[in-house]
Amino acid sequence: MSEKSSKILGTFIFVVLISCLIYLVFFSNKKTDKGEVKMIEIYGNHLLPVNEYIAFTKLGDSSKFGSLTLQEIKARFEQHPYVLSADVEIAGDNSVKVHLTEKDIEAVLLSAGEPNFITDNFQVLPLMPNTKFIDFPVISNSSFEREIKPLSFIRTTDVVEAFKIIEAAKMANLNMSKKLSEINLRKGGDIILTFSSLKPPVIFGKGEAPKKMACLDAMWSKIIEQNTLADNSEYIDLRFSDEIFVGTSEKTGNTE
Repeated sequence: MSEKSSKILGTFIFVVLISCLIYLVFFSNKKTDKGEVKMIEIYGNHLLPVNEYIAFTKLGDSSKFGSLTLQEIKARFEQHPYVLSADVEIAGDNSVKVHLTEKDIEAVLLSAGEPNFITDNFQVLPLMPNTKFIDFPVISNSSFEREIKPLSFIRTTDVVEAFKIIEAAKMANLNMSKKLSEINLRKGGDIILTFSSLKPPVIFGKGEAPKKMACLDAMWSKIIEQNTLADNSEYIDLRFSDEIFVGTSEKTGNTE
């Protein structure tokens, strides 16, 4: 094949590919412009029920679907504070399928008595109505003094420490981590943990989160199964290296 023929063939293939791309883009937008979409289906929602996402995006009236492109539908969902990304596609039954990827929530952050979500990358999200809470611990008494603005990022030293505690608990014992209900940062003082299944508070202190959680895990089943130890204790202290101190109440008169 001559050099001239090769160039003509290459140009022809390039034009065909560009034409196909333009057709696909035009077709995906044109389907919605013609009003062929009759329903929007949402998948991947965990933090909010479907109707709340529909209300936020203002996509409850199917008679208005005809004026929307897929890109516009995608953009509406991605404007929601809980949504990291939205994949939108047209199904064969004249419906649009929206696959949501929600942001990963690490905890509930209390500031000035107001709760907010905080994500795994330290972004603060407002709590929307009808949000589903799924075993999120509460981080309280952070040293962060300024007003928290929604969608801002907070990465103070003590909040980072709280994240390390959460992750260490998950690594040590997933069931134990689900019982972790509060991380009290005490404005920079010794951190105190509260577990939903454990009566006495846990004085955690600062630093060495994986090591301390491993120690707590070693006696976790004993504490839970033998309720007498927990019921007669005023606190569990993890501040000392390789040791756990259990402060008993006046009924027993001993400190271990």
